[in-house]
Amino acid sequence: MRFAKAHGLGNDFILVEEGLAPADVGPWARRLCDRHLGIGGDGVVLHAPAPDGVRMRLVNADGGEAEISGNGLRCLAAWAVRTGAAAPRHVVHTAAGPRRVEVTPLAGSRSRVATDLGPPVLGSADVPVALDPPREPVLDEPLLAAGRTVRVTATSMGNPHCAVFLSAPPDDRLVAELGPSLENHPFFPRRTNVELITVLDRSRIRVRFWERGVGPTSASGTGAASAAVASILHGLVDRRVEVVCDGGVLEVEWPEGGPVRQTGEVEVLFEGEWLD
Repeated sequence: MRFAKAHGLGNDFILVEEGLAPADVGPWARRLCDRHLGIGGDGVVLHAPAPDGVRMRLVNADGGEAEISGNGLRCLAAWAVRTGAAAPRHVVHTAAGPRRVEVTPLAGSRSRVATDLGPPVLGSADVPVALDPPREPVLDEPLLAAGRTVRVTATSMGNPHCAVFLSAPPDDRLVAELGPSLENHPFFPRRTNVELITVLDRSRIRVRFWERGVGPTSASGTGAASAAVASILHGLVDRRVEVVCDGGVLEVEWPEGGPVRQTGEVEVLFEGEWLD
């Protein structure tokens, strides 16, 4: 089985043609993503051609399927342009809907990819979260997580997200405590991705991520977008923000009444053959 490996700021993915995947993708994806017994990755991106670009299906490292990954779709977009499978401007079709991208090749196997992620989802029933009566937006909702009360802001970029604002960037211990507790909190019926945000100034935020079905990651595309949206909703930043992740910086812009746009680098690392 041929595959390619790519990453966006250290958030890494295994790219495989969809026709090569078995019917039961869960155990297969867990094996491929294992960093000791497999190729290693935060997820597997299954792809197929589309008339205007490519289609993707995301399987997380835990074997569960997710609606979308911002970094995963940017990795696939860069690989598609590099191999001639798509034009520099094309559409990546995800389970959350189509996303337009523009790929600019850089030195080596790096590319800069701009993505139109669409408008954020802010209604509680659509994120979704368990609120009755429904509310839009969901700001500063108090939840008990890891033995403490935190205030969460819930949004969606096609997949559910939960933002918590902190006065200083959390250490690994706090990420490991709050992340799984919030991911699996009954407030989130489809579980959630978690962003722990520290606002640095009006144009920069520092974010650490706990990804649903993955765990801690060095970056997250939709997570960075959701963190920016949450910060804008609270009036803490301007509408163009640099999101500083463990693995680097993503640029996010949310014009009033418009879609969320995101730009950042990805790198196609290598191609190989899986022998099992």
